[in-house]
Amino acid sequence: MVKNAELPEAVRVPAGHTQSMFTVGSGELTYECREKKDMAGAFEWAFVGPVATLSDAKGTVVGKYYAGPTWESNDGSKVTGKQVAVSPAAAGNIPLQLVKANPASGAGVMQGVSFIQRLNTVGGVAPALPCGAEQKGSKKVVGYKADYAFYKPAM
Repeated sequence: MVKNAELPEAVRVPAGHTQSMFTVGSGELTYECREKKDMAGAFEWAFVGPVATLSDAKGTVVGKYYAGPTWESNDGSKVTGKQVAVSPAAAGNIPLQLVKANPASGAGVMQGVSFIQRLNTVGGVAPALPCGAEQKGSKKVVGYKADYAFYKPAM
């Protein structure tokens, strides 16, 4: 069980919501070397999207995570969401994140999910490789792991 009070304030789930599910995401994030918006001639590794499997505490695959962002359970239910806040993680790891969920589609465990937290991140940061005109359009895949905690309104 996630102890919200011990998390950085930015990624705490608001009062009135209880944890309904906990998964470990393991996969990869794709970055592409692109020209920066509003900065002609400057380039950066831009986030393209995630692909990860979601497993329960026993290591059984219970779903998947992919661009949207979308969390999809093996029971067919899925939820998308919008990032509300982030909080820095240790160096070399993508930030912690709080996502407000949109209404789920399909009947199943994702039905009624209100918030999703990304916690205990490992890896996933943009590559520390050259990114300039010569690399424009090239893609790099970076491995990562993170815990995803799902919340529903308290009854």
